Amino acid sequence: MKDSPRVGGNPFRNGVLASLPPSDLERIRPKLQMVELEARQILCRPQAPIRAVYFPESGIVSLVARLERGGSIEIGIIGREGMVGLPLAFGAESSPDEALVQVTCSALRMEADDFQRELARSPALLPRLLRFGCALYAQVAQTAACNGRHAIEQRLTRWLLMAHDRLDTDDLPLTQELLATMLGVRRASVTAAIGLLRRVGAIDIVRGHVTILDRPALERLSCECYATVRQEYRRLQPDPAVAVRHDRAETADLLLRHPPALSR
Repeated sequence: MKDSPRVGGNPFRNGVLASLPPSDLERIRPKLQMVELEARQILCRPQAPIRAVYFPESGIVSLVARLERGGSIEIGIIGREGMVGLPLAFGAESSPDEALVQVTCSALRMEADDFQRELARSPALLPRLLRFGCALYAQVAQTAACNGRHAIEQRLTRWLLMAHDRLDTDDLPLTQELLATMLGVRRASVTAAIGLLRRVGAIDIVRGHVTILDRPALERLSCECYATVRQEYRRLQPDPAVAVRHDRAETADLLLRHPPALSR
């Protein structure tokens, strides 16, 4: 993990931080450290003390359930709409799941002790995290239902759409092996599902990169789980600065109407 200089005057891209009042941001800013997180880096281990929280500004972090016999499955993903290390906000000192960087990203890191002090001082931070926590809970619950009831093609489509929402590109650095691990299925099953999506022109995959070619086609092929979770995030995080960007047309419109104070 490569550290960058402390955050200066640049605007926050993370939804939780961007939603805080200026007085809170001025107090919190010196305690934030910009870091670069590498793919496959583990931020939290199951049942281990949480040493720091992370506010992603880009990329994807997966919440992964590890089984005793070596199996694993992803139960949720976090992007710049939220925070990694959420159990600390609820009074827990550890997480039952692993937080694994899935796509290389930048994030703002805060030591656990500083974070807990800010929770006590800021009247706004905990309500923001509770709303994000509710949205994340809805995602985890719907993911469990989707994994148990829907075909692999639908599960893969849901995952690709959720990843696309959180990244600023149509080119997703995702291998078939990674997708199989996250979905908890054999690689052959993912290969077959990808083949179907390629045949209808929704995606392409070359050298470990999935390219989204036709997002509306993916949305038509997806089960109801994606739309259900998307609606819940929009309901609980309605502010454009906080909500996950669910479609590119909406994103472009928001940037035109609310340009950032400084470019990154």
